[in-house]
Amino acid sequence: MRLPKRLRMVEVGPRDGLQNEAEILPTAVKIALIDRLSATGLPVVEATSFVSPKWVPQMADAAEVMAGIARRPGTAYPVLVPNLRGFEAALAAKAEEVAVFAAASESFSRRNINCSIAESLDRFRPVTKAARGAGIRVRGYISCVLGCPYEGHIEPAKVAEVAEQLAEMGCYEISLGDTIGVGTPGKAAAMIEAVAAKLPRERLAVHFHDTYGQALANILAALECGIEVVDSSVAGLGGCPYAPGAGGNVASEDVLYMLQGLGIETGVDLDALIEAGRFISDHLGRASASKVSRARLAAAPKTALV
Repeated sequence: MRLPKRLRMVEVGPRDGLQNEAEILPTAVKIALIDRLSATGLPVVEATSFVSPKWVPQMADAAEVMAGIARRPGTAYPVLVPNLRGFEAALAAKAEEVAVFAAASESFSRRNINCSIAESLDRFRPVTKAARGAGIRVRGYISCVLGCPYEGHIEPAKVAEVAEQLAEMGCYEISLGDTIGVGTPGKAAAMIEAVAAKLPRERLAVHFHDTYGQALANILAALECGIEVVDSSVAGLGGCPYAPGAGGNVASEDVLYMLQGLGIETGVDLDALIEAGRFISDHLGRASASKVSRARLAAAPKTALV
């Protein structure tokens, strides 16, 4: 296998993982989660999003979260922004990196953000221009790269087209997201190769949901295609309100365990990551979705009752 020697993990749990939780978590819990994730050695922790609280009430405290976290040297804390107004709020909160999001599916784009793909890209151009002027990096996300809940199969050429436009407007990296988790390794590889024909592989990342249990296999296929950046979510948090039945993001703990088994360096402490996952799972009142975390818990010595 042709695998990278080192990989950058992008932790999306505090934003993508928590944004659809029905119960509003205290700001202090979100801050504590981000600080715990930073302490694991993760190089990127996506902290929050500056979107309308009307649409995503869980993220209404974005400014307070950014003000409260202990920013660790060597860790980036990107935030999601939907438009120029969101960018300006992120800038005021001292964000040093932002992310914008498009889709490879017209139907999903219209149902998710009420506009066409072309209109969404036009909305982001002022953001990337303003970011360049402020010295802030911009990452791009593409949803539904391997399937759409409304259109079904998505052509790899369409993904490549959207990726190319995001790159042209200034996104330093494009994260390719299997939003509803329907992808399989062969399809993931074909999609990546189509995008890589337009953009350098070092500007690409992958973002897999685990609805059909294929996320780790898809990540391995991506690594074999030369991808060296992987998004994941602690404790497998996440889902998509616009994708019925979509499972959570692949668990960061499970990704890291696989990477360690492959001898790929990340700089991330697995034990500390497991503890961060259990911390947020306890606050959500449910078990972690990470199989590694569950296995470690089951294997832990039981305290004798006296």
